Amino acid sequence: MNKTLLIVFFSRTNGTRQMAEAAAGVEEPGVAIRLLTAEQATADDLLRADGVIFATPENLAALAGPMKDFFDRAYYPALGRIEGRPYAIMVCAGSDGENAARQIQRIATGWRLRLIAPPLIICTRAQTPEAILAPKCINPEDLARCTELGAGFAAGLAAGIF
Repeated sequence: MNKTLLIVFFSRTNGTRQMAEAAAGVEEPGVAIRLLTAEQATADDLLRADGVIFATPENLAALAGPMKDFFDRAYYPALGRIEGRPYAIMVCAGSDGENAARQIQRIATGWRLRLIAPPLIICTRAQTPEAILAPKCINPEDLARCTELGAGFAAGLAAGIF
């Protein structure tokens, strides 16, 4: 039986998109990887997934609005229906990223999801308005960390570990 790893992301400046695409760019026999923007993703997508990676920028020390909107739309339809499923977090941050990760963890706790790895926070060091709004280019070493998270997650699903 095939497993599905869902990656839900939002990206305004392309940094989080690069991270999500790196995590999704792996191949694992028996695992289908679905990459959806937060605007596209629905509660049904979440319900059909065997595991999920949530990827977001941190905006104003918080979860990005479109990711919050996804959680708002999916929370109650999925409540009580996805307990125990594995999840991971990726955050593209200018300086910290911890609060966005904490917000996702609180939502996932309500769903009773199981965190499979510490949140992966990639820091771009964007601190001026110009740098914050500029298109991002995530360095190869950080993209490799995203690929490693996606590959490990997919392998764990395929092996029945998660």
